[in-house]
Amino acid sequence: MTSSSQVSSIEKTFLNGRVVVLVGDITQQHVSALVNAANWTLLGGGGVDGAIHRVGGSAVLHECKEIRRTQYPDGLPTGKAIATTAGNLPADYVIHTVGPIYGRNPEKQADLLADCYRNSLELAATLHLQSVAFPSISTGAFGYPRDEAAGVGSRAVKEFLAKNSSVAEVRLVFFLKNDARVFLQFQNFE
Repeated sequence: MTSSSQVSSIEKTFLNGRVVVLVGDITQQHVSALVNAANWTLLGGGGVDGAIHRVGGSAVLHECKEIRRTQYPDGLPTGKAIATTAGNLPADYVIHTVGPIYGRNPEKQADLLADCYRNSLELAATLHLQSVAFPSISTGAFGYPRDEAAGVGSRAVKEFLAKNSSVAEVRLVFFLKNDARVFLQFQNFE
């Protein structure tokens, strides 16, 4: 018997199948890269960040510590993206990006959230990756309203895919069915 956290149900596809919205466990997605909704420290945390570090294992944390030591001693800035090994995850890479904390920088928060998606996809293209799975960035502990995040994230993905054909598939993975439904209601793909 398969546990519900391992089952992925496709809710809908967009842009000729290049975007797949599904309900499932991001740590179980067999893709070129998983995107981690990281915190600025890159050292793990709760939610998606904690799950990716737990399943990915010590190799992910080791590379994150090295990135902190050599590239970002003050932490990864909001909207930026970096890649590490995926360790024990069923992917080649983890792309770490730090989303905005809702309300902290109201005039820039939509641009910063869009940067998370754009910069992660740009990095995936630079690494010649075919498929990328995203969680819903900033909608957990960082408090970004799911309806607003749906519009911002889907618009950023759509704009990137319109200009770049190297990434063949973008999965938007929601742990809860209701979160996927909110996304589908407020997305900007159609």
